Amino acid sequence: MFQLGKTLVSESILEKEFVCNLSACKGICCVEGDAGAPLDREETKILEDIYPKVKPFMIAEGIKAVEEQGTWISSEAGELETPLIDGKACAFINYDEKGIAKCAIEDAYNEGVVDWKKPVSCHLYPVRINDYTEFSAVNYHSWDICDDACTLGGELGVPVYKFVKEALIRKFGKDWYTELEKVAESLK
Repeated sequence: MFQLGKTLVSESILEKEFVCNLSACKGICCVEGDAGAPLDREETKILEDIYPKVKPFMIAEGIKAVEEQGTWISSEAGELETPLIDGKACAFINYDEKGIAKCAIEDAYNEGVVDWKKPVSCHLYPVRINDYTEFSAVNYHSWDICDDACTLGGELGVPVYKFVKEALIRKFGKDWYTELEKVAESLK
């Protein structure tokens, strides 16, 4: 790990390679798991505000989950998350004509209906951020359902930090990302 401002960054985001391969995985990361997408407090308010505009992009089961649970939930551990459909898929899911799971929020964003792309935790994946009092830890999350993404990233030679560049800039700013690039170059 190395320090960059008020972050501790795992070198694995520089070393590992990753490019989502939706044709192989079918967006399973939005369907599998035991928790919704992590949210910060500001994002819960955004979800409440944009839900009426995102709702037409959602599947019926997702709408039902949001109507019953709300646009966000607080887990037993006090973590803020998106609600789930029957304890599995994110409530904000939809499927394209090929059966690939997609984000209804991102679809609404891409159509110009909302100006918020999706929760930053989703945008950052496979990078996970753990916030502590004095710093944030920036780590690579390895999940076997993403093996095809690792293979494609290797074939294309795209390290994780480049794959999630836009999301890292969204989270930490352009200057932070420029410094990250300098560290990556120095480690080559």
